[in-house]
Amino acid sequence: MTPTTVPGAVTEPGGRAESPPAQAGPPPAQTGSPPAQGLVHDLAFDRIGAVYVWLGIVVLFSLWVPETFPNLATAKQILNANAITALAALSITIPLAARVFDLSFAFVMTLTGVVVAHLIAKDGVPVVPAIALALGVGVGVGVINAVVVVVMRIDSFIATLATGSLIAALITMVTNEVPITDAKLGDTFATIGQTSIDGVTLAVVYCAAVAVAIWYLLEHTATGRRLYATGFNPDAARLAGVRVDRLRFLSLVVSGGLAGATGIILASTLGSGSPTAGTPYLLPAFAAAFLGATQLKHGRFNAGGTLIAVLLLGTGVTGLALANAPQWAGDMFVGVVLIASLALTGLQRRTTAGRRGAG
Repeated sequence: MTPTTVPGAVTEPGGRAESPPAQAGPPPAQTGSPPAQGLVHDLAFDRIGAVYVWLGIVVLFSLWVPETFPNLATAKQILNANAITALAALSITIPLAARVFDLSFAFVMTLTGVVVAHLIAKDGVPVVPAIALALGVGVGVGVINAVVVVVMRIDSFIATLATGSLIAALITMVTNEVPITDAKLGDTFATIGQTSIDGVTLAVVYCAAVAVAIWYLLEHTATGRRLYATGFNPDAARLAGVRVDRLRFLSLVVSGGLAGATGIILASTLGSGSPTAGTPYLLPAFAAAFLGATQLKHGRFNAGGTLIAVLLLGTGVTGLALANAPQWAGDMFVGVVLIASLALTGLQRRTTAGRRGAG
């Protein structure tokens, strides 16, 4: 009979169990990190550096413009003004986690805002069906992006940029670059984005809900782990049985749907269907997503880091505006942050890969 091994004992052919030899001395000490070391690790600059930079920006503008910046009204202004940016950044977080770019999201925002405004103002469609149809348009664009990128094997950067260009042309053809306005957009539809609770708009609430959902997906589900595996090493993930193409396909569809919903909220906030509403969010959203990837998860795109980045960028831009800085200062600030975050994200990815290779 073949000997069988179980933890703590060896069963010999004769059926007699031989106990393991007694260990001399006290049992080995636990190797877990003390709570203090864990706290130091969690608060390390390479994990939450943006939080320290953000606090530094708060202190800077509190000293620079003490009459207008350090108050509750400014804090609410930052939240309200950057809720759409946060939603836009969250809409691209899932595809970026799978290493897929969606440069069309800003154009999808514009398209769904124009569609819902046209349906309500021009076609007389009730609010709920109009929103459903506009969301369907956003999801449809996500499906088109997924087919072009995943099925046709075209680079996502080029493919979604081309899709966005086609969407922009379609919007111009339909609207002649004239915003869609009507009194009907100021009724029930306006409550979606303009309703506020103690000075904080519902867009902030939507943003928090979406962030929690994405956090749970990426951090507490098998799908989230597979998305990260796909983003870090798609070949290894495919060999491990991960359906890489399906995950990338679905990530682009989800991105289209979230961008579409963001465009509807933006149209409600503006009270019109603007043919250029989503374009200004392209750079800030990517800056927030990439800066967020340097926070909390070391090179992994995540919802919490994205929100931290949005607050940092929003605080800087709002502070510059209150300090009467030149108009170009805000764009320069966002651009510098994007370049720095891209460099830091690449460094963290290489460091993580090097540690895994050494292990």
